[in-house]
Amino acid sequence: MNAAKAYVAQYDSYKAQLARVHRGDTHEESWEERIAARRWRFDPLRSLDSNLLAVASYVHREDSVIDVGGGAGRVSLPLALRCREVINIDPSSGMRAEFEESAREAGLSNTQFIQSDWADVAGVSANLAITANLTYFVRDIVLFIRKMEEMAERKVIINLWSVPPCDQNAAIFRLVYREEKKTAPGHRYLLPVIWELGILPDVQVLPGTFREGELPQTMDAAVQEAMRGQWLHPKDKDFATNLILEHFEELYEQTSQGYRSLWQEEARELLITWEPSKAGAQAL
Repeated sequence: MNAAKAYVAQYDSYKAQLARVHRGDTHEESWEERIAARRWRFDPLRSLDSNLLAVASYVHREDSVIDVGGGAGRVSLPLALRCREVINIDPSSGMRAEFEESAREAGLSNTQFIQSDWADVAGVSANLAITANLTYFVRDIVLFIRKMEEMAERKVIINLWSVPPCDQNAAIFRLVYREEKKTAPGHRYLLPVIWELGILPDVQVLPGTFREGELPQTMDAAVQEAMRGQWLHPKDKDFATNLILEHFEELYEQTSQGYRSLWQEEARELLITWEPSKAGAQAL
């Protein structure tokens, strides 16, 4: 399977570079997980943006929905208002705390959180199996796709950005580490794997862009935006801050709405959907 091999090679290249610039220090576990999780918590009762409305259009009132790697419930909790049940499968205790607290505050009683890696879950199924912004971090992509098919009774739904969120800071990475950033395997690698498995999905490019939202209002907030993500080793934070400030006029322009980045590539969200093949799922 040439597409799967290319996917794994890109994943390994991406991870190897991070390990090298982080000096082999797997610092993610030392971060305050609950604080990191809180960044991904959104109000379940909010008005849905155009991209999430596109996902919600597949959900029926009587449906059960599995959200694989659903985190704090950015996607699944709003869907809980529109279906019978949502099941969030995620290994993070911090995300679980945010998900359950958010569900309680919204008065949702039809939600379940399974704290587990997707590969370790067995015997769980629903009408729809959804995952958003997870595939970039999955090395065994063939097993993952088959697992999604195993879980889904009617529809598999994969969301991902044309430029993965973890690569949005590629220009800042280059400035700090003086080398081109290796990209995570995005849609250019994922779709050939899906096709190679004999699946012909529907692919939509959704209208909302990654850069939507309020712009940073201060220089300090703009610097923090530039350093956001796990690409930057904590020990390099002071060095990166000084470097960004030194090049600030090249990186940002001040507008009436705030500081607009000049380095961030525009990204669009892709919605990949198909009806699962039970024969493929049984190949697990």
